[in-house]
Amino acid sequence: MKIRVGLTKTPKAKPAPGQKLGFGRIFSDHMFVMNYKTGKGWHNPRIVPYGELSLSPAALCLHYGQTVFEGMKAYYGQQGDILLFRPDENFARLNRSNQRMAIPPIDEELCIQGVKKLVEIDKDWVPRQDGASLYIRPFIISTDPILGVHPGDEYLFIIITSPSGAYYESGLEPVKIYVESKYVRAVRGGTGMAKTGGNYAASLLAQDEAHQQSYSQVLWLDGVEQKYIEEVGAMNVFFVLDGEVVTPELHGSILPGITRKSSIQLLRDWGFKVSERRITIQELDEANDRGQVLEAFGTGTAAVISPIGELKWGEKQMVFNHGKIGALTQQLYDTLTGIQYGRLPDPHGWSVAVCKG
Repeated sequence: MKIRVGLTKTPKAKPAPGQKLGFGRIFSDHMFVMNYKTGKGWHNPRIVPYGELSLSPAALCLHYGQTVFEGMKAYYGQQGDILLFRPDENFARLNRSNQRMAIPPIDEELCIQGVKKLVEIDKDWVPRQDGASLYIRPFIISTDPILGVHPGDEYLFIIITSPSGAYYESGLEPVKIYVESKYVRAVRGGTGMAKTGGNYAASLLAQDEAHQQSYSQVLWLDGVEQKYIEEVGAMNVFFVLDGEVVTPELHGSILPGITRKSSIQLLRDWGFKVSERRITIQELDEANDRGQVLEAFGTGTAAVISPIGELKWGEKQMVFNHGKIGALTQQLYDTLTGIQYGRLPDPHGWSVAVCKG
């Protein structure tokens, strides 16, 4: 399918150099849109001016949460290229989310071309300042104006972009995380492996309670026994236990992170033993008491690599590496961002050039 392009006649003022961008608060001039209808399939891919949507109050997505989304970034590279990081992985994961949420699959290659075209058109929105990027949010919503509970027959696929700074205002400072022991977010067989809005809605109350106690994120335990570590709301988690790097295994209730996958590859390239296995919060606590937890960090598209300085579990406060960023965490951050911004060699071919900035 050919992607039609309609450019805005009223371009917005772009952020000034050095302006504080925040995360996901400013939006560029254009968006990619494509429609789906049963019997017709996905059709009419187009780039149009960024603007409001018109939806029926009865639209299925508003009532039953049939939505999926992705998160990716475009970077201003050291050589002046605009770069994407593993976009094929994002759209493969979007299709896995689609399958779980009964949404028709998208043509992954067409969507990659759509992202490239959108970023090329809005390339002047890609921030040049250090550590900033153009955050890219593809998403799908069901739009049928019917209140019956069933998968939709009509969908909108949209990609919007947002020039953004660091996800955490503290930058690469270690974050303090609250271990949730009362609420659960996902269970095996549920939608935890899909990137869908309901997973995040289920996390908001615990997130608010964590913030009230001055913790920036929530670490979720398994939804059955509430003893196995799963993931943080916006990140997968890793723990360096002596000579082993441990991260919870993927078994259906944890989002298969692309930064997680990339980090595991790099760690194994460097000769580290990486174990994807079940780990209880009790095991982690006991290992920390013995001085065996050398570092802890999270991985995700928004934050890239985020050192974890403290976990609060009940009345227990686990502090890792004296609350400072560890050497391995720093190495992972430097290597991943170095590849993403074109400062370091890319041995795995993860970066995809879009255009000159």
